[in-house]
Amino acid sequence: MQIDVSVIIVNYNVKEFLENLLNSLLKSLRNFHYEIIVVDNASSDSSVEMIKSKFQQVILIENKKNVGFGAANNQASKIAKGKYLLLINPDALVQENTIEIMFKFMEAHPEAGAAGCKVLNSDGTLQLACRRGFPGPWASFTKVVGLSSLFPKSKLFANYNLTYLDENQTYEVDAISGSFMFIRREVYEKLNGFDPDFFMYGEDLDLCYRIKKAGYKVYYVHETSIIHYKGECARRSSLDESRIFYDAMRIFVKKHLSTYWIVEIILLMSIYLRAFIHFAYKRRINLISMALDFVFFNLSLLLASEIYFGQKWHGFPDFALPIVFTIPASLHVLIAFFLGVYKNNSLAILRSSFALFASFFAVSSLTYFFKEYAFSRAIILISYSLSFFLFFVWRILFRLLFLRAKEKTLSRSLKTIIIGSDNHSIDLAKKLANHHMPLRTIVGLISKNFEKVGSSVDGFKIIGAYENIKRIIKEEKIDEVIFCSNDVSYSDILKIVNDCQGENVEFKVTGNEKDFLVGKAEIYSLAEYPLLSLSYNISKFENKVSKFILDKILSLFFMLIFSSFIIALKIFRKKNSFFYNFFSQMPEVFIGKKSLVGPKNIENYEGLFLGKKGATGLWNIDAIASDKLTIEEELKINLYYARNQNFLLDLEIIGKTISKIFS
Repeated sequence: MQIDVSVIIVNYNVKEFLENLLNSLLKSLRNFHYEIIVVDNASSDSSVEMIKSKFQQVILIENKKNVGFGAANNQASKIAKGKYLLLINPDALVQENTIEIMFKFMEAHPEAGAAGCKVLNSDGTLQLACRRGFPGPWASFTKVVGLSSLFPKSKLFANYNLTYLDENQTYEVDAISGSFMFIRREVYEKLNGFDPDFFMYGEDLDLCYRIKKAGYKVYYVHETSIIHYKGECARRSSLDESRIFYDAMRIFVKKHLSTYWIVEIILLMSIYLRAFIHFAYKRRINLISMALDFVFFNLSLLLASEIYFGQKWHGFPDFALPIVFTIPASLHVLIAFFLGVYKNNSLAILRSSFALFASFFAVSSLTYFFKEYAFSRAIILISYSLSFFLFFVWRILFRLLFLRAKEKTLSRSLKTIIIGSDNHSIDLAKKLANHHMPLRTIVGLISKNFEKVGSSVDGFKIIGAYENIKRIIKEEKIDEVIFCSNDVSYSDILKIVNDCQGENVEFKVTGNEKDFLVGKAEIYSLAEYPLLSLSYNISKFENKVSKFILDKILSLFFMLIFSSFIIALKIFRKKNSFFYNFFSQMPEVFIGKKSLVGPKNIENYEGLFLGKKGATGLWNIDAIASDKLTIEEELKINLYYARNQNFLLDLEIIGKTISKIFS
């Protein structure tokens, strides 16, 4: 029997994504003679066990180590028997008609060596790598300096990502993405497949270059599309993916584009510049933090000298100025770096305080060895006192003004709609409504057509149909759209995602058994799990310290300001006011019996500490106005708070409470 298509998937630690892909592939391959080959690159997430238990028809190759993307594809191609090979990433989803459209296209275009389809990100936008030009000197230069982004519709400047071309047209391109390559097996074998020198990234570009050099064409086909959750395999490995990417570009340039040494130099300079920009951008918060610490440290030193000497600049001799305003600040930044202050873009406040203590002793000690710079230890004390204040203030302001604006407010639920209105979707809605993390409000269900709109099923209202989902997302300010894969076809999923691109909403897809959700860079298990195995912010040492300090300072402040009002309300029997209920608890907060923010009734749940009882009661201020919360819903809110508690969240909740009192 002639096999039409051999599907090859290289998997590494993306079990849930792979399961969804295989389910979508089985529907897309139903009219073909096919085989599916999965090469597992030593996954540690039970991917192999999942395949063996749920997809016995899959041919499985189990590698004992991660041999890389290209080498693993070559392994599978040696046993593949199909007329065509479909090389597809495991973190993808295909439509029911994807294989049929690609097969017919290749049959109708014998000159085509390979073809790719439209590849969408999880927010519906086009993944630019699905159709590319080769990175020649000019294309690389315009990409690196940003001209391609400034002029995306210009053929002159946007030749690498071809953004000047209509994504809804089919045409010949230089290269397509390795996330989806439909290729003739004879061509793949003739070219000996992927070059194993490329561990990950760049191998698709190299293969397309060799396909065209061999006289075949490479096409971008717009009639069908897939969703690709880009980078999931790399994200679950210990590999430095940016380094591997730029190493791959360097190999490609040296292999194919180094006819003239000047060309190679230009391209390599472009690649290294791009790598540096990528490095700086990924760590921009850390770099900004280091720069601001340096500036504010020196500002503190300058202010301290003015306070002590009473004059500008002349407190230090001229010869000492370059040393005084470089070495101590640099030493502090270095100590802070090694103490983990500039780690994970966190703007850590507590670690910053520890670093100031450490650098204080270091700088003080240096004055014993360099007597010519030992001007006054009083200046050191004053400057470090100022630094404690300034470091704290700039971090708080920076997080409030810049970082929090990009995050969804933790003190409100994600507004969620579920696509589907059958029994599977109802079961999913119930499961999500009872799930502790993240906190969600199920706004409603979306049915295929308008026939059921307005009706309710088991308490969940059907608020719209596929046709008007974009309007619902805008009007209801939806954060999250979840597809029930049992009720919605993959073609409809792709169409909705494509139609709603640019709406700033996250699309997620359930597994067939509704036991997990997959979305951009995250997987949510919907199964029951022991709460004790989870790491909650409320129990972290640094969170306990910051919460303790906040409770003491604010409760003392509130007692000093509002104590007379509380006594008056008590005398005139006005104890039921929200004002009295909140501020009368400040003495208990100050002595540690309560916290400003915390659960209303319970402090522990099944051995898990949820926080001390809080003066704010229900920490979710939006929910306080509602008297309809069940015990389960209240518990869900408190569990979510315990998991996400941090200094800024407490400030936000206290601020909303005060606003509610005086509104």
